Amino acid sequence: MNNSKIWLVVKPTVGVPIFLSAVAVGSFAVHVAVLSNTSWVADFLKGDPMGTAAGMAALEDKATTSHASFDAEAMDGKAVLVTLPDGTQARAILEVPRTVASAGSSRLPDS
Repeated sequence: MNNSKIWLVVKPTVGVPIFLSAVAVGSFAVHVAVLSNTSWVADFLKGDPMGTAAGMAALEDKATTSHASFDAEAMDGKAVLVTLPDGTQARAILEVPRTVASAGSSRLPDS
C-alpha cells in the first residue's frame, strides 16, 4: 500500500469513517447537482418518456432566442456577415477545404 504510514498518525477507527463519510458526501453532492441541473432525470425517475416535462419548454425557449443568423450576400462571396445572439456582428471567411492524400490512398492530391 502506497500510503500505509498514514495509519501511524491517524487511527484507523477515526480515519476510515472520515474517509467513507467524505465519499458519501461527495456522491450526494454530485447526485443533487445532476437532479437540479437536468430535466430528463426527473422524467426518468417518474417513469415518463424523456423530454415531456417543463424542461422541454425551457429548451424550446432557448432554441428560439439563441440562434445566430447570417447573410451570405452581404460580402463578396467568400465571406459572410454573422449576427450573434447578443447582437454583435462578425465577418466569417469561408475557404474550400484542401484535399490531402491519406496513407492508404494511391492518388496524389490535386494541386
